[in-house]
Amino acid sequence: MSWLKRWEPEDSQFWKTEGSGRAWGTLSVTTFSLLASFATWFVMSAVVVRLPAIGFKFDTMQLFWLAAMPGLSGGAMRTIHFFLIPIFGTRLTITVATFLKLIPMVWLGFAVQNPETPYTHFLIISFLCGFGGGDFSSYMPSSSLFFPKRLQGTAMGLQAGIGNLGVSVTQFITPWIIGFAVVGAAGAPQLFTKATPVFDVKITKEAGLVKDVVVVGKLAEAMTVVKNEAGLVQDVIIAETDATKGMKTEVKKNEAGVVTDLTVKKIIKKDIWLQNAAFWYVPYLLIAGIICGVYLRSVPMKKPSIAKILKDMTDNKHGYFMTWTYIMTFGSFAGFAASFPLMIKTIYGNIPGMDAALAPDPLKYAYIGPLIGSVIRFAGGPLSDKWGGSIFTQLSGVGLIIGCLTLIFGGLLTPTSLDSFPMFVWTMLWIFLMAGIGNFATFRQYPIVYAFNPRMGAQILGWTGAWAAYGPFVFSSLIGGSITKYGSAIPFFAGAAVFYLIGSIINWVYYTKPGAERGDWGVGKTWWDRISESERQRYISMNP
Repeated sequence: MSWLKRWEPEDSQFWKTEGSGRAWGTLSVTTFSLLASFATWFVMSAVVVRLPAIGFKFDTMQLFWLAAMPGLSGGAMRTIHFFLIPIFGTRLTITVATFLKLIPMVWLGFAVQNPETPYTHFLIISFLCGFGGGDFSSYMPSSSLFFPKRLQGTAMGLQAGIGNLGVSVTQFITPWIIGFAVVGAAGAPQLFTKATPVFDVKITKEAGLVKDVVVVGKLAEAMTVVKNEAGLVQDVIIAETDATKGMKTEVKKNEAGVVTDLTVKKIIKKDIWLQNAAFWYVPYLLIAGIICGVYLRSVPMKKPSIAKILKDMTDNKHGYFMTWTYIMTFGSFAGFAASFPLMIKTIYGNIPGMDAALAPDPLKYAYIGPLIGSVIRFAGGPLSDKWGGSIFTQLSGVGLIIGCLTLIFGGLLTPTSLDSFPMFVWTMLWIFLMAGIGNFATFRQYPIVYAFNPRMGAQILGWTGAWAAYGPFVFSSLIGGSITKYGSAIPFFAGAAVFYLIGSIINWVYYTKPGAERGDWGVGKTWWDRISESERQRYISMNP
């Protein structure tokens, strides 16, 4: 039987005897599936940075669009999923959603094996990856229905935190898993080409000319520096030895034949199995889908009409206010998770005058930010239950503003060398941390705002989540557009800072300041606890 006959989590006896085990079991199963959802949603952000090196001729804006497209479909799908739990229940909705993610994963695994695969195919695949982002609006509202108000922050923080680890998992595991034929039988490898600088060769320049070349180590005997009568370098010749295998010299000369710049690179060519980045999720999704279909049950509820659901969300100011703050928090997390690898590649891989071989590998850093944002969610969930969600949302907004201003005024978005790269990474990690704090806060905060109606509280999670899911699309497209049109991402981050400021003001006025209209200051200290019993009954009767 799919639907439970009774569900009363606020009844202490029911919770102790029946509710707790079923609630935590459901949370475990759905979280197991949700992790794969986020991995599917963000797999393109990990794959796209490798496409140029295996022969795909996509320009910068095309790559940003591939990273952005899952956000477009994820937001649209969340709008659909927003209505599904009240109508179809947890079991059917979550099970079908899990199996649907097999479509983009299988298709992507085959598409990356052929450099002639049309760009439009990748756009469609990227769009379908958004299935993994869309079903969040079913997972979180469903889970919120299973728990009493006092555990909302803990439960939602755990699910969101562990589920969102899927972003870090896909970005962390991709460089490793594509290195060998884990599922090599499903396709041939691709030739990955990368040039790395040879640091045993040092040059000194004077007045724009190479004055001297110093070769150390084993290369000293294999390299000959040719100079003219004036002692200026005219050429560098590399003998073919085991020590110089794969090395290539790039020499720039002026009209007089004098060397003005010299770079020695080692060309690395190796086989990779980029299809593994997608194919390894297939058995995971199959197992998760089967478990969901067998174990999950649905909370009984009055099934409102679609018109009623929309009216509940849009007929009051709080639906709009919370949508703003959730875009500020989760929208930022998802948006930067999708765009961070390409930001590294574009901003610090194309510094004027810098050898491209020195550029940092985006996937060595990209997973750290989503990991921090995810871990802080389940670590901070109990804190939001104790002290309230609104104060942490406030902290998140202020922290995000500080991060944006640091990037802008610290010159981190317009680097002239790699010296500023560590600070850029640390600032982005700060932004991920602040976004993660805001996430565990809002998961606690929103059900409290609608304490008079748990169904409505669950739906607001889906409603706000649907809009915030556009974060990867909006952030990636706007960052890419800002870089393409203005030469830097400064305009984007300036606009983001203003957006965060408005969100912080809204949160302070309506949810955080003493006596706030729908304030949440911890267990037993919410706006709902503050009003009289007669007022509570009035709210309940007005919002069936």
